[in-house]
Amino acid sequence: MDDIKYKMEFGDLCRHSALGELVNEPVSISGGLLHRMYSIETTTGKYAVKLLNPSIMIRQTAMLNYINSEKISGHISKKIPALPVEKKGGNIVQNINGQFYLVFKWIDGISLTQEKIDVCHCKIIGEILASIHQIDFSELEMTRDRADNIPLTDWEFYLQKGKEEDVEWAELLLENLDNLKEWNSSAAMASDYLSSNTVLSHRDLDPKNVLWNHYNPVLIDWESAGFIHPLQDLIETAIYWSVNEVGEINQQRFFSFINGYKAKCGELNADWNMVLVTGFSSKLGWLEYSLKRSLWIECTDEEEQKMGTVQVIGTIHEIKNYAEQIPNLLQWLTNKH
Repeated sequence: MDDIKYKMEFGDLCRHSALGELVNEPVSISGGLLHRMYSIETTTGKYAVKLLNPSIMIRQTAMLNYINSEKISGHISKKIPALPVEKKGGNIVQNINGQFYLVFKWIDGISLTQEKIDVCHCKIIGEILASIHQIDFSELEMTRDRADNIPLTDWEFYLQKGKEEDVEWAELLLENLDNLKEWNSSAAMASDYLSSNTVLSHRDLDPKNVLWNHYNPVLIDWESAGFIHPLQDLIETAIYWSVNEVGEINQQRFFSFINGYKAKCGELNADWNMVLVTGFSSKLGWLEYSLKRSLWIECTDEEEQKMGTVQVIGTIHEIKNYAEQIPNLLQWLTNKH
C-alpha cells in the first residue's frame, strides 16, 4: 500500500506552484474526515493546503469530480462569500510526485461548534443556501449523470468481512442490517422520484464548512458540490445547523433556517416524506465509505483505519437517530408549510 500513502512535500509544492519559499514548518489544522489540512507561511503569504486522500484519488472519477466541484465554487464565489481553490499554473489540483494538493488563500475566521450556533447564524445560512439554489449555472454546461442515483449497497458483504476480522462494529451492523436495507431501498426510490428537479449546490454545508468573522460567513470545502434536489439540500442543511450536541434538533433554529431560505425563495411545497426519506442517502453513503476504511478496503494508514471504525459506529447511531426523528420533522413541516 506504499503507493497510496500521503506524501508531504511542501517545499516542492511551493516551488511548483509559485507560492514562494517556506518561512516555517507547515502546521496541521482541522480539515474534516476525508483529507489532511495544513497551514503554511511562505514569502508570498499564508495559505491553507489540503492534501487529497490518496485512496480517493486513485478512483477513476476523482480528478474530474474535483475539477467540476471547484468550477462550481468558482462560479458561486462571484455571487456569495465562498472560498474557491487557487489556480496555479492553470491547474485547480496540484500534482507533486503523485500527491495531489488543493491550495487556498488563508481566511481568518472560526467554524462554530453546535453550542455557539444561534438563530441568526441559521437564518443567514438559510438565505445563502437559497441564493446558491437560484444561481444560473448554465455557462458551466454541466449535466447530471444518472449514475449519481443511489445504489443498493451489499450490507451483508461488509457484515461478513467484519465478522471474519472480528471488528468491534460487527454485532451493531448485524442488529441494524434489516433496517439498513429498508432505509437504503426507500432512499433510492425517493431519490429517483425527486431526480427530475435538481440544482447545483455545496451538498455538505455543515458548520465545519463555514468560517465566521462575527456574523460574516465564508463557505469553504466545496469538494462535494454537485446536483441535488433543492429541498433535500434545504432539510439536510437545516438539520446540520439546528442539531445539538446530543443529536436533538432545536425547533427554533430549524425554522430560523427554513424561514431564512423562504425569505429568498418564497413558500415551499413538497412531498416532505419523500424529501426526508432521501435524507438517508448521504448518511448511508458515508457509512459504506467508513466500512471500507475500517476494513482496509479503501484506506491509507492505521490512523485512517481507526477513524473508519469510529465513524462506522457513530454513523449507525446517527442514522437510527435520524429515522426516529422523521415523524417529528414531518409533523413540523406539514403543520408549518
